[in-house]
Amino acid sequence: MKVSVIGTGYVGLVSGVCFAEMGNKVTCIDIDEKKVKMMKDGKSPIYEPGLESMMKRNIEDKRVFFSTSYDSIKEAKAVFMAVGTPSGDDGNANLSYLYSALDSLVPYIEDDLVIVLKSTVPVGTGEAVKKYLKDKTQKKFHVVNNPEFLKEGSAVDDFMKPERVIIGTDNDMAYDLMEKLYEPFNRQIKRTIRTSNLSAEVIKYAANCFLATKISFMNEIARLCDRTGADVQEVRYGIATDSRIGTQFLYPGPGYGGSCFPKDVKALIYKAKELGLDFKIVSATEEVNAQQKLYMFEKLKSHFKDLKNKNIAIWGTAFKANTDDIRETPAQYIVEELTKEGANVQFYDPEAAVNFETMAQEKSLNAKRIENKYDCLDQMDALLVLTEWKEFRAPDFEEIKKRLKQPLLFDGRNLYNTQQVLDEGFTYYAVGKAV
Repeated sequence: MKVSVIGTGYVGLVSGVCFAEMGNKVTCIDIDEKKVKMMKDGKSPIYEPGLESMMKRNIEDKRVFFSTSYDSIKEAKAVFMAVGTPSGDDGNANLSYLYSALDSLVPYIEDDLVIVLKSTVPVGTGEAVKKYLKDKTQKKFHVVNNPEFLKEGSAVDDFMKPERVIIGTDNDMAYDLMEKLYEPFNRQIKRTIRTSNLSAEVIKYAANCFLATKISFMNEIARLCDRTGADVQEVRYGIATDSRIGTQFLYPGPGYGGSCFPKDVKALIYKAKELGLDFKIVSATEEVNAQQKLYMFEKLKSHFKDLKNKNIAIWGTAFKANTDDIRETPAQYIVEELTKEGANVQFYDPEAAVNFETMAQEKSLNAKRIENKYDCLDQMDALLVLTEWKEFRAPDFEEIKKRLKQPLLFDGRNLYNTQQVLDEGFTYYAVGKAV
């Protein structure tokens, strides 16, 4: 099947390449000429495990193409809208990029084109898009809501082995086409679920906000453990064995970040207010997360009392492991506070360091990028670990002690065995662990 994808961020590029992997002919469209040239050369503009090698293979096999032109849409059966929908100042999703892309799409619409909203959009956008396009073209088209459920860092695997595929549409022809497109991903069991456009939009927000709520809930429990002397690791094991609760998203840490959870929580709160609803649970999720992002900073400040001229090493600036994404990363908020306090920061991240350095320079933050994780520790007063990269999980503690001025470790991801760290002679701070 011939497919076009507008937008080559995490969602668009992963979707386009994975559809091509299944034998479809896919054209990925982006207005950024430099980015398109980079992708044509087989280089992924984002770090995502497995993506670049799959991209190169499909370029060589002439199944995936990259362009700044919309011409491919004339022959496409479906076009996926995967442009950004960032939060506006009021928390509502900014749909200006989506409508700009729709304007560019209009001249290329042929009868029965299926226009798929892959981007996360507020409830009611699918119906609004139908009305918007009907005023601009006489061609027959169909609008489908097909929300993504990809986790950055495992997006390729998530797309190739989906737990479910939500197809929101009121049109049988559009549904049949989408089911045919996704059929190769459903070899063992049918994973497509048909809903209305509106329900598909609610499903996306409900899923992300529920997961964000689990994170904030566990972070509050971790604070309780810190105050009482209980151990959050034991608490997590104790509740995760309840099948009604499950094991995922129960790891305390520095708060959630990235491109989805912060944006979607804000958008759902905004939509609820617009409809006269007060979403107390979702609002509390956002409030708790904002506090949690500075939780390890507060521990640093409590230890040192005065952070002026203190030298802090940070391992991990991505909002999570296996990505170079620094959007809403807790590291930014912590470094901003450390800069205000007059502290000096050196940081290391295996993939996100350059992105974080660019952001730090733009915001005039006192943070220096270091190319090696141990060199990052030289003559620093403490190490703060903020991202759960595998290479941080079993470090050489003797080397850490040699490099730091003093054996002082702030473990923002609870990566280390408490007794082992104490036996190594460290002063140790974590999130809700009994130390």
